Amino acid sequence: MSSIDLRRIMKIEVPFVVVLGQRPLKVHDILNWVPGSIIELGKDAEEDLEIRVNNKCVGNGTAVKVGENFGVQFNYIGDPKQRIEALRPESTDEFDELGDETSPEAAAAALLDEKP
Repeated sequence: MSSIDLRRIMKIEVPFVVVLGQRPLKVHDILNWVPGSIIELGKDAEEDLEIRVNNKCVGNGTAVKVGENFGVQFNYIGDPKQRIEALRPESTDEFDELGDETSPEAAAAALLDEKP
């Protein structure tokens, strides 16, 4: 893989999500929401938050305040190979524009300086 392809891959944006909590809800309850409604998530306020990249868990952390915004401080983050694997798209559409020789596996190998 050429350095040009690698630079293009490094510019691809992927979703980054910090999961505060989740729970199933009945449609009836959702339709009854009004401003001021509170939904209990069933997660202890002191528990770590799940950090997801491309909808795959890559670590956990703690919510922090950064100026007037929320942020997340990493408490655990997977090794580089795990994080690169999380970048693998569900489909290869993101890689199609880079040419036939660029696959998610080749991109991960190039980022880790390995042979695919």
